[in-house]
Amino acid sequence: MRLLADYSTEELEKIADKFRSDTSGIRGTKDFTSPEELYDELKKEIKKYHPSDDTSLVDKAYRVAYDAHKGQARKSGEPYIIHPLCVAIILAELELDKETIAAGLLHDVLEDTIMTMDEMRAEFGDDVAHLVDGVTKLKHLHLTDSTKDPKDKNADRLEMQAENLRKMFLAMAKDIRVILIKLADRLHNMRTLKYQSKEAQQRIARETQDIYCPIAQRLGISKIKIELEDLCMKYLYPDAYYDLVEKVALRKTERDTYIQGLVNDVKKYVSDAGIKAEIYGRAKHFFSIYKKMVNQDKTIDQIYDLFAIRILVDTIPDCYAVLGIIHEKYKPIPGRFKDYIAMPKQNMYQSLHTTLIGPSGQPFEIQIRTYEMHRTAEYGIAAHWKYKETNNGNATTTTVTEEEKLSWLRQILEWQQDMSDNKEFMTLLKSDLNLFSDNVFAFTPSGDVKNLPKGSTPIDFAYSIHSAVGNKMVGAKVNGKLVPIDYVIKNGDQIEIITSQNSKGPSRDWLKVVKSTQAKNKINQWFRSELKEENIQHGKDLIAAYAKAKGINFAEINKPEYQEKIRRKYGFHDWNSCLATVGHGGLKESQIVNRMYDEYKKDHVVPVTDADVLGSIAEKQQAAAGTQPEHKSKSGIVVHGLYDVAVHFSKCCNPVPGDEIVGFVTRGRGISIHRTDCVNIINLSKIEKDRLIEAEWQDTALMDNGAEYQADLKIFCHDRPGLLVDITKIFTEKEINISGIQSKTSKQGIATIEVFFNIKGRDQIKVLVEKLRQIESVIDVERTTG
Repeated sequence: MRLLADYSTEELEKIADKFRSDTSGIRGTKDFTSPEELYDELKKEIKKYHPSDDTSLVDKAYRVAYDAHKGQARKSGEPYIIHPLCVAIILAELELDKETIAAGLLHDVLEDTIMTMDEMRAEFGDDVAHLVDGVTKLKHLHLTDSTKDPKDKNADRLEMQAENLRKMFLAMAKDIRVILIKLADRLHNMRTLKYQSKEAQQRIARETQDIYCPIAQRLGISKIKIELEDLCMKYLYPDAYYDLVEKVALRKTERDTYIQGLVNDVKKYVSDAGIKAEIYGRAKHFFSIYKKMVNQDKTIDQIYDLFAIRILVDTIPDCYAVLGIIHEKYKPIPGRFKDYIAMPKQNMYQSLHTTLIGPSGQPFEIQIRTYEMHRTAEYGIAAHWKYKETNNGNATTTTVTEEEKLSWLRQILEWQQDMSDNKEFMTLLKSDLNLFSDNVFAFTPSGDVKNLPKGSTPIDFAYSIHSAVGNKMVGAKVNGKLVPIDYVIKNGDQIEIITSQNSKGPSRDWLKVVKSTQAKNKINQWFRSELKEENIQHGKDLIAAYAKAKGINFAEINKPEYQEKIRRKYGFHDWNSCLATVGHGGLKESQIVNRMYDEYKKDHVVPVTDADVLGSIAEKQQAAAGTQPEHKSKSGIVVHGLYDVAVHFSKCCNPVPGDEIVGFVTRGRGISIHRTDCVNIINLSKIEKDRLIEAEWQDTALMDNGAEYQADLKIFCHDRPGLLVDITKIFTEKEINISGIQSKTSKQGIATIEVFFNIKGRDQIKVLVEKLRQIESVIDVERTTG
């Protein structure tokens, strides 16, 4: 057995190329060194599937492209014509029509030569000219944050990315073949990426992984997706990539022998049953192995479906018959059977998957599908361009089911028309369409399919139907059984939402459960717009209870003039709006009561009794006179009746200028300043009320404007890569110094991030909270209250 160190880089590259060829089915072009050899290969590839011998259109396109690119060279040093020829061969391997192949040969002609669109249209017709024009326009789209418009250094990344994606989807909608040519173009560029600079390699590979791989996946073109993913891994994670190649090479002979033995056994079982089938071993591609190793924290030796057996048969009944034979001969692993024939994936994929225990106790996977399903799995949307021989011998194409299969693209186009806000468009694109992430598909009772983010709940499902359904939801049934509202939806679940006209509407707790941004937005919208009587009453109850706990006669301060002060401070239209906001948790009752009480005290003399703590004569005299010393306090705090007393800010709630505050007389450490909504001070007020003392912030004119105060925020969000970067960026933009960060993530994927920072006042915190709540994945932001 060869050791890992025995393999040279060149040998590893050959192993990787062979492995990719085996897994994707698309061959490389390294064996062909001249344009003439490549063109001969292109014509052979076309004749394999095209019923007509007429290749005049492709011949003309090759001649024009050859002449147009004469004298041009790629960074590799080879003639430029090699690139469009390789693109055309990839398109031919996808068995596309001659117009698409001709456009593939010509796709760089308009941009790199003097040929005009009118000349191309006259020479090749509207169809080819339209495809070339569409691909040319897509070449100007830069989809990653590392490629900003050089003319505008301050261009917003999100705006640019959203606008470019809009253009791409519009181009796809006009003719899906445009994106097929672009995918073939990107695949060959990725194959020759080694000739680019390291920075360009990273940028192009990241763009490919983020945009083109998911599009190939959505279009169902596994031939291209598989190779793109492996090539992206090669440049984005080179250490992991070459380590994996070495390990695959190290035990390749042993695995090949094992899988071939299984193939021979399965062939005998299926043949003895009288079923005609093609059976062969299939290797899992590098990126798929890598993802499984990372996600499941396994070594390559623990990945039992590194290779699978694929069985191709003529009919669907044969699929299930073969499945019965296999399950009779081998023991299936419970929970590892998937029927994608009865429940196809959204990208048209159909197959039966089952995992079994082999003769030696080693698990292995078998995939069973018809030849037509296999074609769709390999070629995806490209499989619609099938050729049929007509009476006159010419080839025609048919795309009968194309519209049916591209419903997801139509959904994007509808969003584009409805949304002018690019951030909302990008959020929905990434979350609800799931172009860039995993997804689940669930059914309504009538059989309609809903596409939701992985981890979605019945609440997400309800809001995907209509906001009115979500707002009136009181329960849900999954596959006929009642489930809790935090049930995690699985692929293929049939969900029935139970609604009631007596529903009180969504709960704020739902925001901690839902996964889709669409559902979060609709829930928050309901809370912003609905002023329900029960919320108003609940707000009244909370305010009254807090006033009672503080020893304040609320009837005395609940006057129109004080209500008006509150209404203006917080921007409410009327008093009921304020009460409703307190009722559903949007505002703390302590903020309302303390502010009203402060306004009340300005109009009334509040006597200080002998029971007041510290009992100093100076304090009583000051209180009786109703005056306060107007000297400058180092702390910025004025404690009623006292001065030159040690004052420190509590760490449990970190008050800052602008907060409602109260003092607490400690034993030996002076006065501790708390926010009035601090949980600790509320609890202390119940047992040591006589130790509380009034305090307020000094007038701005007397305060040290350069002083900063420590504050902290708790940010609740759905965990994702790059989240911490987005959060800290907000603080950097506002020139606020972060002194510490703590983070933890629950099993449900909810991250709690606590940020400690220095601030000058409450207004800065309000701006921060508003900005942080706009970050994608953020559920809520709040200050600690003890």
